Amino acid sequence: MAEPLRVGLVGDHNPSVPAHRAIPIALQRAAAGASIRVRYEWVPTEEVISSDRIDSFDGLWCVPASPYRSMAGALLAIQHARENRIPFLGPCGGFQHAVIEYAQNVLGWRDATHAETSPHAPRNVIAPLSCGLLEGERVVRFVPNTKLRAAYGVPQVAAEYFCRYGLNSEFRATLASGPLREAASDEAGDLRAVELDEHPFFVATLFQPERAALTGKSVPIVAAFLKACASTAAHQPVAADGRA
Repeated sequence: MAEPLRVGLVGDHNPSVPAHRAIPIALQRAAAGASIRVRYEWVPTEEVISSDRIDSFDGLWCVPASPYRSMAGALLAIQHARENRIPFLGPCGGFQHAVIEYAQNVLGWRDATHAETSPHAPRNVIAPLSCGLLEGERVVRFVPNTKLRAAYGVPQVAAEYFCRYGLNSEFRATLASGPLREAASDEAGDLRAVELDEHPFFVATLFQPERAALTGKSVPIVAAFLKACASTAAHQPVAADGRA
C-alpha cells in the first residue's frame, strides 16, 4: 500500500478558529473521495527557519488566522513551495502572504509587506478592505481555464470569508500580470484568488473554502490540492536505497 500523503499546515494552530477546525475534516473528506490516505501536521510559523522543517511534505497549506507569530516563517514556507514546485494552497492569510512573498522574491519589491503589521509602510501590497469580509457568504466568480474553475466545475460559487485585508488595488495590475494570475473575483470585480502559471498547483484564495466542511460539504479545491500532491509525490525521484 502506498505511503500516506504528507501535508504541512503552516500557521499557528488555534482550535477556536473555525477554519482550523474545518481543515482536518476537509482533508479527510477529500482523501476519502479520492481513495487517498493523508497525514497532516501543524507547523508553527516560528519553527520554519529553514527548508529543513518543511521539505518532507508532499504539499503545504498556509492556513488562515494571521498575523502569524513569524511572518518570515510563513514567507519561507511559501517560497519553498513556489520554487520547488510543491503543491500549495493558501486561503485567507495564506493568500495575503503568497502575494507578499511573490512581490518580494519575484518582483523584487523587498519592501512589500502587510498593512496589518506595518500600517505605515510605503509598499503595503496587502491593505485593509474597504468593507471587511466578516462571516457570511459572498459570490465568487472563477476565471475560465484556471484550476479553481476546473476544481469546482461551475462558473461561480458562494464562499465564506473572515477577513479584513486583501490585495491593494494600487498593485493589482503588476502583481497579477503573470506568472501569478487572477483566478477569481467577487461581484464587484475585486480580486479574490490567484494562481501561479507553470506550477503543479499553487492556488491562493482570500475566501476560506475549507469552512464548507463544517456543514458536511466536500471542498473541491481541497480535493484538487490532494490530487496534485499525489501526482507530484508519485514522480519524486527514488534513491538507490528505495527512499524517496
